[in-house]
Amino acid sequence: MIIWMKIYIPPQLKRLSLAFAIFISFFLLIRHLLIPDTFGQYGFYRGASLEDIAVQPVHFSGHSACLDCHQDIEDMKQQDVHSEIRCESCHGPGLQHTEKGDTSKIAKPSSREFCGMCHSKNAAKQKNVIFQVDLKEHNISKNCIECHNPHQPWKMPEQNLQEESF
Repeated sequence: MIIWMKIYIPPQLKRLSLAFAIFISFFLLIRHLLIPDTFGQYGFYRGASLEDIAVQPVHFSGHSACLDCHQDIEDMKQQDVHSEIRCESCHGPGLQHTEKGDTSKIAKPSSREFCGMCHSKNAAKQKNVIFQVDLKEHNISKNCIECHNPHQPWKMPEQNLQEESF
């Protein structure tokens, strides 16, 4: 003989369960409407994004295009610590420059803030990989390129070395 016990469920719990079920249903509906059909096609990505990216115009010319005219700069760079940094990392997209020869379309950064994006003192950066400088104390009256050639940062002009020795 089985005796059934009637379990008392408070009305608040019934209402809360109903509200929760409505919320979950609403969430699933909105999720279904907002997530593209191709999401998850190639892992945790939207598969159609490859086509979207492929139709965007190209702005970068690539390292080899820079070397066609600036091999001397590359040779200089290969002798110093910036040898692995590609031209467009600092100078920006160069397609307009390489196709039309327009020198106004290529960036020539010279500010302390620009060099500081990589070289400012930061505890999160590895000291043995990127040389760090405290921009608030290091030659605050000068821009970096007044003492350092960005293509050969450790080769200091003789004049600057003489001024520092005084």
